Amino acid sequence: MKIVVASKNPVKVNAVLNSFLACFDSELEVVPVSVSSGVSDQPMTEDETLQGAINRAQHARQLVPGASFYAGIEGGVSLHNDRLFAFAWIVIANDDFESHARTATFELPPSIRELIVQGMELGDADDLVFKKQNSKQQNGAVGLLTQDRLTRESLYQQAALLALIPFLNRELYIEAAKEA
Repeated sequence: MKIVVASKNPVKVNAVLNSFLACFDSELEVVPVSVSSGVSDQPMTEDETLQGAINRAQHARQLVPGASFYAGIEGGVSLHNDRLFAFAWIVIANDDFESHARTATFELPPSIRELIVQGMELGDADDLVFKKQNSKQQNGAVGLLTQDRLTRESLYQQAALLALIPFLNRELYIEAAKEA
């Protein structure tokens, strides 16, 4: 089974790989590719973040046709009542179906919120506030804020597994969609 992950970020690649390992007894080949999200470097709404994940999966399909699955992951933030929340959308697609799932949401501290509102990406804001380097390819904001009780990879892995639900229950989703 060939899975194309629309990122070369090891956090995203490992999250997708581990979700597939939990669901399938097949031999897996994971192909990480760099593709554009087609959205802002720091998506600021639910819709923009989801569109970024969709675009990544579609661009991966165009770049590497013929794979079994394509996975797009896009992290984003959303402002609600002057509070900034972080999350990610995961898209898993094949030739038959495209599934969407979202991670849990968590509030970012005011210091990071201010940097993002001023135009900085979340990963860069995390690095500045926590005095780290390249945290987005490591534990991410969720890891830094939970002292690694949760990591970016574990957060993404759960959502990637949730995005696999239709492929584990084809008759309820994919076959039903074809009949509709």
